[in-house]
Amino acid sequence: MLVLGISGSLRTGSYNTALLRAAGGLLPRAVRIRIHDELALLPPYSEDHDVEPAPVTVAALRARFAAADALLFSTPEYNGSVPGQLKNAIDWASRPYPDNVLREKPVAVIGASTGIFGAVWAQADLRKILTTTGAQVLDRELMLGDAPAAFDPLLGLTDHATTAALREVVRDLVEAARPTTKHDHVAGIC
Repeated sequence: MLVLGISGSLRTGSYNTALLRAAGGLLPRAVRIRIHDELALLPPYSEDHDVEPAPVTVAALRARFAAADALLFSTPEYNGSVPGQLKNAIDWASRPYPDNVLREKPVAVIGASTGIFGAVWAQADLRKILTTTGAQVLDRELMLGDAPAAFDPLLGLTDHATTAALREVVRDLVEAARPTTKHDHVAGIC
C-alpha cells in the first residue's frame, strides 16, 4: 500500500514536511509513504491550459495521486487559509470532474504552525476543498501549534502527544484505504 504525503509548505525545514516524515515512520510494515515535493513546479491552474496532453508536471501530479492508495496532506496556515500552491495542486488534480484522481480517494488532513492554533482554519478549508472534489476525507484532526517545540533541531518529532495523535491518524487512513471484501462484510469485520 502506498500513502502519498503532500506538504502545503514549500519551505526548506518545513514542520509540515517533517510531520509527514514522522507519519512515514508510524506506518505498518506493508505500507510506505512517498512525499510529493514538487508543488512549486506546477503552473497556475487555468482552464485554457487544462488540455490533453496535460502539462508534464500536471500529468506527473495526477499520476502520483492516482497511484496512491491514500493521501496525507499536511498544511500550514497562510493568512487564515490554505497556501496558494497547495490549492493550485488540488485544482489541477480535481480535473476532469467528476472522474478525477481525488474521487473516492481516502484522505487525511493534518497541520502544523508556529502559532498556537495549529493551522486550524487552513485544515478546515482544506477538508472542505477536498470534500468538494469527491475525496473521502477522514473525520480526524491533528493540529500542531507551537511546532518548533515538538521537533528536535534535525526536525525529528519528539513530542509524545503529537506522535500518539499522528499514529491514530495514520492508522485510520490506512484502514480507510484497505480494500474491503464481501467476506469482511459478511463476517461483520467492517
